[in-house]
Amino acid sequence: MANPTSRHSKARRDKRRANWKIEAVNMSLCPDCQEPKLSHRVCPSCGSYRGKKIIEVIEKETA
Repeated sequence: MANPTSRHSKARRDKRRANWKIEAVNMSLCPDCQEPKLSHRVCPSCGSYRGKKIIEVIEKETA
């Protein structure tokens, strides 16, 4: 396999890495409790998914 004969500049290297940015997570509101949740997942605050109660959520005690 061939090796590069000349070195790439920092600008050329950085142009290649320009699209390596992190993206924010898409959050949606739960239709039951209106809390933010990840799409296509059970709501962590009420335990429902697509209008059905999937898990029982245990409330945390505040001190």
